[in-house]
Amino acid sequence: MDQTAPVAAPTGSPVVTLATRGLTKLYRTGEVEVQALRGIDLELFEGELVVFLGPSGSGKSTLLNILGGLDQPTAGEVTFYDQVLTSYGESALTRYRRDYVGFVFQFYNLIPSLTALENVALVTEIAQAPLDPAEALGLVALDDRLDHFPAQLSGGEQQRVAIARAIAKRPKVLLCDEPTGALDSKTGILVLRAIQQVNRELGTTTALITHNAAIADMADRVVSFGDGRIVEVRVNSERCDPEELQW
Repeated sequence: MDQTAPVAAPTGSPVVTLATRGLTKLYRTGEVEVQALRGIDLELFEGELVVFLGPSGSGKSTLLNILGGLDQPTAGEVTFYDQVLTSYGESALTRYRRDYVGFVFQFYNLIPSLTALENVALVTEIAQAPLDPAEALGLVALDDRLDHFPAQLSGGEQQRVAIARAIAKRPKVLLCDEPTGALDSKTGILVLRAIQQVNRELGTTTALITHNAAIADMADRVVSFGDGRIVEVRVNSERCDPEELQW
């Protein structure tokens, strides 16, 4: 069996997309040690939107990078549909990132010489069963910007192109690291709406890092971090639409 193929879960129970057990991460620079994660146990369920909330340095980005296969923990285990990611070699992790994970970062990393459509099409050319690039841009409400270059787009529009690029390969997991961090509140709400739309229409398991507590109200669950640990997990009884957030 393909080492990176998802395994079906029993019907009638929540499907766990990603899980961590005893996850720790230690960085060493000379004689200085920094413990970024201190024994993280967490499950992310299929189709949910989870917000990781906490101050800078609390471990959110380190965890996100490990979940996305960009980094390896010092100890502990990560599973993806019951397959042990932490046992993967580099080539298997590359396939995992390519086939199953979409990333959205604070900075858009678009190619300036390509249009919005062409930036998204770069991903669909290597994906197994991609969305049409124009359809992906339509999901983030950029139907009328297909032929625009990044320099012709606002910051919020560029971020939405980045989201379209991330979801065009139909990833199982969408990982967003401070996607509104460089945007004003009005533009940030448009970006959050795009993330919400993708989560609802494609059923993509979505984790969103923020230090802005207001954004937490749009999530199914809120996982709060402090000093490399999970300090609280809160379930929202209802998800707010981005326009309802008290920014």
